[in-house]
Amino acid sequence: MIYEEKYGAFLMHSVELFAGAGGLAIGMSNAGFRHAAVVELDHFACETFRENQRHHAHAVEGWPLYEMDARFFDYSQVKVEVDVISGGPPCQPFSLGGKHRGHLDERDMFPEAVRAVRELRPKAFIFENVKGLNRESFNLYRTYIELQLQHPELVRREHEDWLQHRARLQRHHSQNGEASTYNTHVEVLNAADYGVPQRRERMFIVGFRSDVGAKWSCPLGTHSEEALLHSKWVSGDYWERHRVARRDRPEIPLRVRRRIERLASELPLDAEESWRTVRDAVEDLPDPEFHPDNGIPNHVFTPGARVYVGHTGSVLDEPAKTLKAGRHGVPGGENMMVKGDGSVRYFTVREAARLQTFPDEFEFRSAWSQTMRQLGNAVPVLLGEVVAWSVAQALEQQVRAKPTGLAAG
Repeated sequence: MIYEEKYGAFLMHSVELFAGAGGLAIGMSNAGFRHAAVVELDHFACETFRENQRHHAHAVEGWPLYEMDARFFDYSQVKVEVDVISGGPPCQPFSLGGKHRGHLDERDMFPEAVRAVRELRPKAFIFENVKGLNRESFNLYRTYIELQLQHPELVRREHEDWLQHRARLQRHHSQNGEASTYNTHVEVLNAADYGVPQRRERMFIVGFRSDVGAKWSCPLGTHSEEALLHSKWVSGDYWERHRVARRDRPEIPLRVRRRIERLASELPLDAEESWRTVRDAVEDLPDPEFHPDNGIPNHVFTPGARVYVGHTGSVLDEPAKTLKAGRHGVPGGENMMVKGDGSVRYFTVREAARLQTFPDEFEFRSAWSQTMRQLGNAVPVLLGEVVAWSVAQALEQQVRAKPTGLAAG
């Protein structure tokens, strides 16, 4: 870490692995990190990055992109001190929508995340995955991941299976009084609580090298469902802001009526902002079915949406359901919008990108189904930025506290 007077802040370098559609990588950039390498295997995702770089999209400009399997990336190519490694190791092994094979799945890339930490020895790391990794059936492997990240120097031996390696790591951890090379924190965050217009729970593993001495706590949510309920059903501010006439407003859902009665008897909420809804995210976009020549990149109507059991779409006045990638193509219900008249249609790529808080300047070049798979796997940009900013702040505070002043980290 160095201090750069030009920006009046600490300049921190990062390496992004398993970049996917770029949600976490853009969030890291927004939080002030400069990527020393961005590694992604998927050709379509890399072509999207390159196209945006050719158009000088601020979100990805200057990224050193490596289109390759992270298992073969040579970290000696990184010529700067890396402050933070970030990335989302492929989540299908642990996803509720996947095959649930975990460590048996060839797509499990956590061993590569550990190798990166071992070889680069960053001050911190941020790894994201699905909430499913927290399931009881994955408890042994999840704690194995944590132990490896806490002690990345203890490499798995030849002919040692993962359970034997885990046991050796656990013994080492206990014998050393639970002291570790990296201190780790595991948090499950709901993106809606941080201003993302989507209910999306994701697990973050955040770690700091012990000798750095950084103090970190999970960033507090800034948005709440309670504030949204108050805005809609007590003050009515939500409907007025969107100019929705009383006759066009939906009925109060039975499941929240008691909560609304309680909110009506309390003081107005002002500590938190409202959860953001689908309407908040896409209201200014024309309906692509009736305005096909709208001139907005990636805002193209895709036919074929239909409702069936378990696939009912996201309603306008709630955060969207979790966008999903799907094992056999794009799922229907999670990627559909329920319009005001009750009809449904698929989200356009631009709408889905907004639900994932990608900037409008960032354009996607692949076909609808391919791009929606990328978006379904992505970290919401805003959520990535919030977590990255909290890590940056912890590192900056530690450096500022040193009596030597503006020293290199």
